Amino acid sequence: MQRTAQTVLISGASIAGPALALWLHRHGFAPTVVERAPELRTGGYKVDIRGTAIEVCRRMGILDEVRARSTDMRGGSYVDDAGRTIGELPADVFGGRVEEDDEIMRGELARILYDRTREDVEYVFGDSIAALDEDADGVTVTFESGTVRRFDLVVGADGLHSNTRRLAFGPEERYKRHLGAYISIFTAPNHLGLDRWETYHALPGKLTCVYSSSGETDAKNLFIFSSPEELPHDHRDVAAQKRLLADTFAGDGWEIPRLLGHAAEADDFYLDSMSIVEMDSWSRGRVVLLGDAAHCSSPASGQGTGLALIGAYVLAGELARAGGDHTVAFARYERHMRPGVEQNQKMAERFVKEMTVDSKWKIALRMFMVRTLPKTPWKNLIAKKIRDGIQAAAHAVPLVDHTAPARPTVAA
Repeated sequence: MQRTAQTVLISGASIAGPALALWLHRHGFAPTVVERAPELRTGGYKVDIRGTAIEVCRRMGILDEVRARSTDMRGGSYVDDAGRTIGELPADVFGGRVEEDDEIMRGELARILYDRTREDVEYVFGDSIAALDEDADGVTVTFESGTVRRFDLVVGADGLHSNTRRLAFGPEERYKRHLGAYISIFTAPNHLGLDRWETYHALPGKLTCVYSSSGETDAKNLFIFSSPEELPHDHRDVAAQKRLLADTFAGDGWEIPRLLGHAAEADDFYLDSMSIVEMDSWSRGRVVLLGDAAHCSSPASGQGTGLALIGAYVLAGELARAGGDHTVAFARYERHMRPGVEQNQKMAERFVKEMTVDSKWKIALRMFMVRTLPKTPWKNLIAKKIRDGIQAAAHAVPLVDHTAPARPTVAA
């Protein structure tokens, strides 16, 4: 008698993990979510919900909540060193959005998913997986706290620097590929008085943005800079990351010195490489990866959150459809997701180069386009071309009907 999967440990309580927990619970599984942070992490930047991910949110029953917490951005502008506006564009052109698309702060989405699952799902904060010991019947998990528990399956939904991936598949360096840029973001006072608006300042190899979304009294400060080689930094050493950012933008104009001053005081500071994760397989035995842990497409794609939501829906649905048989379900999940993931990763590689223009004359050309586009007769055609490319990537993973509740069975 071989018992199929019922208990599932999910590492990571950001977006992919709680979304998977929601679907697994609906399908009759017993998920547990473990998160290294001592509490739910609600920081981060604004994320897009587009294409297939919109339908997933609708099936989850959270779409109205997502839309109620929309950033409601009106548009954006580029400014020069003196703060003078060079050009402005409406939000649909800036973000390549269509009417049904939405945008929400990552922390708001994390809160929605957590609130929807916390009564039905076991959450363990302030702990992490230390060791995995798999046998024919399940996985013995040893936690950093010293606790030892048994689960039928383990899911790594713990991001670009996945601890689960390292334990089950080997060192991160085997799978992560640097795209040549870094990104940093943190919350700071809205001293520019922005209202649902983004303000950009471009320098060769660097881009700075300050934005404030609907209902926010503070602003987000965003820095992107090129670096052909990956820099030697510890992704958990925040003090060193702040020094790296300050050194990179030292001596630059506009509001940058003031923004860097806010960085020193920020308690939600984030800095990391723009990287993608490429793996031949997302599963090994009873361990499977989800979201950025499996196939990070980097912030340059704008689709990481969408792929996490879609992947959670597909993975849980395939486990239910296979009656808990992980060997069948994992293969179906990966086969369904991989073509769309690869399409989004290719888009990210193109976009990251556009984020950090490498010369003054290229910046001047872009500023000319930003300034003149709203006045040109072909502006709608250009906007449509941008939207069509982004929408194709957002719809790259089709959905099947996995919404019907199903419970894992016991197979002989």
